[in-house]
Amino acid sequence: MIAIDNDWTLFLDRDGVINKRLPDDYVKTEAQWQFETDVPETIALLRPKFKRIVVVTNQQGISKGLMTESELNHIHQNMRAGFLKFGADVDAVFFAPGVKSKDNMLRKPNTGMAQMARNMFPEIDFKKSVMVGDTDSDMIFGKKLGMVCVQIFSEYETYEIKPHYTLQKLKDLPTILNA
Repeated sequence: MIAIDNDWTLFLDRDGVINKRLPDDYVKTEAQWQFETDVPETIALLRPKFKRIVVVTNQQGISKGLMTESELNHIHQNMRAGFLKFGADVDAVFFAPGVKSKDNMLRKPNTGMAQMARNMFPEIDFKKSVMVGDTDSDMIFGKKLGMVCVQIFSEYETYEIKPHYTLQKLKDLPTILNA
């Protein structure tokens, strides 16, 4: 069990955690967007347990010219509208538009998006944070910052990094929280 109180922050990856991942592709339009099972309802359950909920997502489709930043922002507005239907929302959505590179400080597993979140919300303590993602880069991101790492299992991934917890879906997260 993860013993949290309302001073904790929840960091969420997007594709494969919040929405259905498109294997070998990117969600580029609203028509391609589909929430994972029970995600808006789960965000509503998690909202009172965490001081902050932040989405951190790699979106190299922008740099590859497959979508624009404006199109991505529209997808995120619709995602947040889906949360609002259940009386909840996230505090912020950060994205890394660049292509994979060890020098790209924004892109996970580097920690630039977490630093942006703490700049926006100075009370964030990474040692009082949970990172939920479905890839090794998500787990490395969380571990670099001392977060509790929760992996959502994906049939599309081969895992080398051991998380603190492994779940099937985000909707299972409340079962391991002692809040």
